[in-house]
Amino acid sequence: MRKTSDRIRQAVAFELVALLIVSPLGAWVFGHSPWDFGLLALLCSLVAAVWTFLYNLAFDHALLRLRGGVDKTLPLRLLHAVLLEAGLIGFLVPIVAWVLGLGLWEAFLVDISLSAFFLVYAFVFYWVYDRVFPVPPEPAT
Repeated sequence: MRKTSDRIRQAVAFELVALLIVSPLGAWVFGHSPWDFGLLALLCSLVAAVWTFLYNLAFDHALLRLRGGVDKTLPLRLLHAVLLEAGLIGFLVPIVAWVLGLGLWEAFLVDISLSAFFLVYAFVFYWVYDRVFPVPPEPAT
């Protein structure tokens, strides 16, 4: 297992590297300033962190109340993921529209593009991170 300090380093590095990539790349792809896209990425990151925390807490409480436990079957995991992303899109589309001065449809397309980017980015980032900072072996007992 990773230590708390390593997890904090991992989370901070993930967000900082993402900002360094998304700001110029988004500016170039969508024709906005890097500052606008940097602000957008930062706001999206903060909203995603808060939403994910609150959503997971609410989902687990609902499972506990409805099923008596928080174990998730495959269908429940799929429902969890779909509702998490749908809620995030619902929160982020107006923010994208506001920051970039877009209509809701255009903001939705930008948000979907950002989601696709982060799917690939997360895979690559965590793979590289695990190579650069491998999990230390558990001490023998």
